[in-house]
Amino acid sequence: MVILKKFILLTLVATIVSVVLLRWVPPLTSAFMIQKNIASILSGSGKYKTRYKWIPLNKISGYAAIAVIASEDQMFPEHFGFDIGSISDAMEKHSRGKRLRGASTISQQVAKNLFLWPGRSLIRKGFEAYFTVLIEIIWPKKRIIEVYLNIAEFGNGIFGVGAASEIFFKKPPSKLSISDAALLAAVLPNPKLLHANRPTRYLNARKNWIIGQIFQLGGPDYFKTKQ
Repeated sequence: MVILKKFILLTLVATIVSVVLLRWVPPLTSAFMIQKNIASILSGSGKYKTRYKWIPLNKISGYAAIAVIASEDQMFPEHFGFDIGSISDAMEKHSRGKRLRGASTISQQVAKNLFLWPGRSLIRKGFEAYFTVLIEIIWPKKRIIEVYLNIAEFGNGIFGVGAASEIFFKKPPSKLSISDAALLAAVLPNPKLLHANRPTRYLNARKNWIIGQIFQLGGPDYFKTKQ
């Protein structure tokens, strides 16, 4: 029992220290990147390559932040890590026989991608909630969106808008247009099937919807006005 208590205490200290450090220090990698690399090694394919380039938020086009907020989590500036309205809506639709859809916020996605393993077990969801609360307490919203824009996967092995903008658009992330940013945000639900360099009719329609949402939210200055 004493050993268990010490283990729990050490785990709490280690996780809190990690989150505190990452408020200022750019992550060298993420749990998701590590898992993808391990899976590639175990498969023996030898074709997988991680492309990841950290870019500070002030060197990323303002359209990138508002595009992912418009696409993924429009309540991001207001909530404390969990969008209760979206969760309730998803559960209500599920009770009527519809497929249970995810209602993860940007904060939850940062917690999951940066620290955890994939899966839907209650244990993993519990850790996700724990890290989400830590992140929301310790990091300002600008840091959360900065980390998200840098670790989100936009294509197979392509992590962050820094790598994505150079690979797909041949330009630095500071030069992303509203159309570029919306297209990148449009692939986020499934970067394995959706490709920014080969946009389908569906992907272009989603991109145009995101552009409309960007204007409704107030454009690239929306996120700044919420801080």
